Amino acid sequence: MQLEENVKPTASRTLLVINCLLLAIGFTGGPLLMRLYFIHGGKRIWFSSWLETGGWPIFLFPLIAAYFQRRQKGPTNFFLMKPPLFIASAVVGVITGLDDYLYAYGMSLLPVSTSSLIIASQLAFTAGFAFLLVKQRFDYYTINTVFLLTFGAGILAMNADSDMPEGESTRQYVIGFIMTLGAAILYGFILPLVECIYQKCRQTMCYTLVMEFQMIMCLFATVFCTFGMFFNNDFKVIPREAREFGLGKFMYYFVAVISGIVWQGFYIGAIGVIFCSSSLLSAIIIAVLLPVTEILAVIFYKEKFEANKGVALALSLWGFISYFYGETKQMRKLKKQATESELPH
Repeated sequence: MQLEENVKPTASRTLLVINCLLLAIGFTGGPLLMRLYFIHGGKRIWFSSWLETGGWPIFLFPLIAAYFQRRQKGPTNFFLMKPPLFIASAVVGVITGLDDYLYAYGMSLLPVSTSSLIIASQLAFTAGFAFLLVKQRFDYYTINTVFLLTFGAGILAMNADSDMPEGESTRQYVIGFIMTLGAAILYGFILPLVECIYQKCRQTMCYTLVMEFQMIMCLFATVFCTFGMFFNNDFKVIPREAREFGLGKFMYYFVAVISGIVWQGFYIGAIGVIFCSSSLLSAIIIAVLLPVTEILAVIFYKEKFEANKGVALALSLWGFISYFYGETKQMRKLKKQATESELPH
């Protein structure tokens, strides 16, 4: 991967922290807002899918600011992205649109806690695809982290059937489970795919390009979901659904707008972490946030919080600490090697 030169380590770490925060806000807030829509009478799956990426115009503001900043240094184009990277981001966008649909379908049938624990399984798929696509290396600490987080998700899965919503058939529950698992597998492929594109592209990657990639990806995902909305007659039904929404018409549109904004935090955070570190770290953070989402679902939606969820939380924190301890140890080793190589022989 060709990275932007003259980026200070402190600035790089700050950027990583910012993207981790955006990812955390998006991953915990997005599912809660989507479930809020379904709980209070929302039924449009394609519309929910559309909201996951429909907030893409937000990135025009930082891109415009970055453009005028570059202009002060000399002539420049508004978009830095070249055609090959544009095509790649468009393809990822269409795949993301399909993933959004699978996830929204599952969320319409499953509680937040259940769908989140299924999504946590994407860590194992991300690790596998990262090994195949980007030759991800696994040390003891990384393997330990993947094991702990996957095991934590498995503990949650043991008691998942107790969360079945009232009035829902076993068939609906199984369909929701399969759709959500499909979303986990697909997104487990998307994360390493983005990292692979970063590595293979012949452009010097900078954070402006990351935002452009994010915007084009979400644009094509939104177009994909827009076609789904059109063929499903969502545009005709939405005004009526807003009037009948349990929290009122204003809250219907308010939830939709906030949902679109929050989900953008998730996507830019995810690919931003990939830019600053790796797709595996992005997946690890998502898995670590699983118990946080569980706790928020308990607080806001009164979902059950059994002992197994507490154990999963402890395992997630253990796995997170294990990963960063390994990373810190590796960075110290590399720094020591660099210092020794600079010494005169």
